[in-house]
Amino acid sequence: MEKDERFKQAQFGAVVGIVGNIVLAAVKAIIGYIGNSKALLADAVHSASDVVGSLAVLFGIRAAKQPPDEDHPYGHGKAESISAIIVAVLLAIVGIEISLSSIKAFTHEIEPPKWITLIAVILSIVVKEAMFRYKYKLGKRIKSDAIIANAYEHRSDVFSSLAALVGIGAAIIGDKLGMEWFVYADPIAGLFVSLLVIKMAWDIGNEAIHTTLDHVLHEEDIAPMREAVMMVDGVKKIGSLYAREHGHYVIVDIKVSVDPYITVEEGHRIGKHVKEVLMQQENVENVFVHINPYSPDE
Repeated sequence: MEKDERFKQAQFGAVVGIVGNIVLAAVKAIIGYIGNSKALLADAVHSASDVVGSLAVLFGIRAAKQPPDEDHPYGHGKAESISAIIVAVLLAIVGIEISLSSIKAFTHEIEPPKWITLIAVILSIVVKEAMFRYKYKLGKRIKSDAIIANAYEHRSDVFSSLAALVGIGAAIIGDKLGMEWFVYADPIAGLFVSLLVIKMAWDIGNEAIHTTLDHVLHEEDIAPMREAVMMVDGVKKIGSLYAREHGHYVIVDIKVSVDPYITVEEGHRIGKHVKEVLMQQENVENVFVHINPYSPDE
């Protein structure tokens, strides 16, 4: 996929998330306030945080699109992973805020939520699941950590809305049946939502940090690269081959051994051919080749 096309698809996906979350957050906040539901208000805050997360993703995608420069010779691909870390931090903060708000609800008498809140929750579940499926497929297709992290934000909203649905439903039914303690099912659902959000934040952040810390592809992933290089005429041996994930693309560092008695020009030609072969591999953005003299005793 060409870079411009990848950028357009990623940017469109981020904009979809921003618009969708703004609408859902507004609807849930208004109905949650009118309908007196702690769980729905917590869910609204969750959706509002997704707006900030989607904005972080959008800025990260734009930064990652920038070409290499003097200060960043390896490009700006890690900007997407940094965006994913920002999303994780925002989710963690929101999760803590939701849990504190839900716990406070147990300290005073509360009113049961109204039936209208169920409509907002069901709408949120349908819309958020659709957004998750769209974003997840897009993120996998264009290999974007930030888009995938944003997709899981939507999935966490689905789980939180399901918890809110159970809590709100139990509180309403309990009120109708005269079981007053059931009214606390609503803040309990809000507390459950907060735990889901915090776990999601941990998973997203852990994966993004793993990628940011110069993670290299495993041996089974670089096997096709090794095979391709060994087919290059003049390559006697591969000393080392590291394929570092740099956001949505890969930077390869390789040491190859050649006949020690050939000319410098011939060695340069072999190294150039090695680079050309590796640049044809999927997602490889750049290759740095080091030429060593071959020795059978190595």
